[in-house]
Parts: sequence; structure tokens; C-alpha cells
Amino acid sequence: MARQLRAEQTRATILTAAADLFDRHGYESTSLSDIVQHAHVTKGALYFHFAAKEDLAHAIMELQSQASRRLAGEVDERGCSSLEALMRLTFGLARLSVEGPITRAGLRLATGGAEVRAPLRHPFNEWLDLISRRLVGAVKEADLHPDIDVDAVAHSLVSFFVGTRVVGRTTEPPTRLPRRVAEMWHVLIRGLVPVTRRPRYLTLATRLEREIRVYEMQ
Repeated sequence: MARQLRAEQTRATILTAAADLFDRHGYESTSLSDIVQHAHVTKGALYFHFAAKEDLAHAIMELQSQASRRLAGEVDERGCSSLEALMRLTFGLARLSVEGPITRAGLRLATGGAEVRAPLRHPFNEWLDLISRRLVGAVKEADLHPDIDVDAVAHSLVSFFVGTRVVGRTTEPPTRLPRRVAEMWHVLIRGLVPVTRRPRYLTLATRLEREIRVYEMQ
């Protein structure tokens, strides 16, 4: 039992080290030797868990996918409006990115370098589905203009969120991402939400960003 626990801990250490390097330097620029050195493990320990760098990338994207689905489920359990659920989902992803390198690395891997292997879905396609369902619900609940193109808005939102992180990767610390997500929502709300509904969601965007900052200070 103790040996199994040590093996699980070693695997987690390797994944975290690989994710940190993938996020900071990119998939192509990170070698297995870099990961071994960063994780403070032997090459034998790494190869015991992962046969190739591609396997590490796939495992990280799997973890990111699991975290996204788990987060979506937790948000749905709150029973809030569809638009609020969507906002909480994006801020939740931002919080995961602040908490550790797995989500950040999964996002960078998804933008190039590593192949997404079946049956794992590409993260962006998974996010498009999660977002589209909530946009449809928000239209039905009159929180969005009735004539919006759901597919176009979903694609734009994913591109906005991903682009914010891509731009910020070299110019800002990860802790700035919640602020950027709040700014994103302040722009989107003014274009998508009827005037009478805007104050509620503008206030919510500010509050959700503040909650992450308070969490990080604890």
C-alpha cells in the first residue's frame, strides 16, 4: 500500500513538473531531461509512468478535461441562471489556472504542439459544447438578446478566453487572469445582455473576480 502511494505521489510530481515546463516554455521546447531535472526524479521513475513526452501531454489534457467537467457539474448544482452558470464556469477555469500549472499547461498544449488523442476530445470543442448549452438557456431566460447567433458567440467567447491567456502568458502573471476574465465579461455583457438585465451581471462579474482574489489571499 505504501509503495502504491509513493508511486502515485511520484506520478503526480512528474505531471506537475511537466505541466509547469509546458506552460512556461511550450511543449516542443521541453525535453524529458528537463522534466526529470525539474521534478527531481530519476529517468527510470519517469519512464515507469510515462513511455514518452506525448503520454505526459495526453495525461495533462485528460486532467484538464476532468477538471472542466467537474467544475461544470458543481456550477450546475447551484441552480443559478444559465448566464450566471456560464460566468461561473469561466471564472472557475481562471481560478484553476491560478491554483496550479495543470490547467494552464492543458490550455497551452491545446493551442499547439501536442496531439489530442482519441477518445479525448479537444478542449476547445468540449468548451464550445459547455458554453453553447448555457447560451441557449440564457436566451430562453431572456438574459441574452433573442437574435444572437449562439454558435458565433460560443466561438468568440472561447477565443476571447484563450486569447486572454495566450497574450498574458508572456506579459502578466497567472494571477492577473481573473481580472482579465472580469474585463472580458464587462465587454460581452454590454453587447449581449438587454439593458434591464445588465446591472445584475456586471455586478456579478466584479464579485466573482473579487472572490478569487480573496481566495488567493487566504
